[in-house]
Amino acid sequence: MYSIIVVPPPTTEDERRNTRFRLAPGERLTFGRSATDNDLEIPHEGVSRAAGEITAQGAFWILSNHSGSQTYVVENPEGAGEHIKVGPGRLDAPIPFEFSRIVLPAAGDLLPIEVWAPRHDYRDPSAGPTGATTAPAFSVDRTKRYFAVLAALCEPRLRGAPHAPLPTVDQVVDRLRPNWPAASRTSVQWNIDYLAVKLRLKPGPDTADTGPRLNGKKESLVSLALRFDLVREDDLTVLAVER
Repeated sequence: MYSIIVVPPPTTEDERRNTRFRLAPGERLTFGRSATDNDLEIPHEGVSRAAGEITAQGAFWILSNHSGSQTYVVENPEGAGEHIKVGPGRLDAPIPFEFSRIVLPAAGDLLPIEVWAPRHDYRDPSAGPTGATTAPAFSVDRTKRYFAVLAALCEPRLRGAPHAPLPTVDQVVDRLRPNWPAASRTSVQWNIDYLAVKLRLKPGPDTADTGPRLNGKKESLVSLALRFDLVREDDLTVLAVER
């Protein structure tokens, strides 16, 4: 099975528009401006002659930056702004994202190379030790109102806009009202406060000291939820209008 699939930057040449490189574990793909020295030619004056190398490593891949001056950024388009920087001359930087975008700065342009890593390896759950079940790290009930509030907060970034501003409380109310007619600013804000306590972003009212209020509460909730997959795109079905 192929380990990764590499999609080159867009080009106006029809014969190369649908080019894909499929690498099996252990295979390498060099890229750069030089057509004779690379597997993937990127004909842009701002790209180094030998810009870098992608290597498939089982269920993930590594990136080497052969540039002498440019930092490459590897973005996770599904990770709400999550990214990795690979500095000039860095070799064999492991990339953990299932879907990645290598961004090459090139004389005023930003050239994207998309990399898919569809192969996943999982351990056999039956091979583990027996005994008491491990307590969940975050206990959330997807049937509760607070989860719908959390889903509404996460929705813009799960829809493919990793840097989208978070919805206001009023926008959350409007989003939830078709399925929750009694939704109000007070009830939504109560659920946001409840989530902050439930997910341990702030202490409960019985143990809280008299300090300043938590700043960026919504941002902290969304960041935690997306980083640990507490809300996935599939969970946005809780926001669908019931018929």
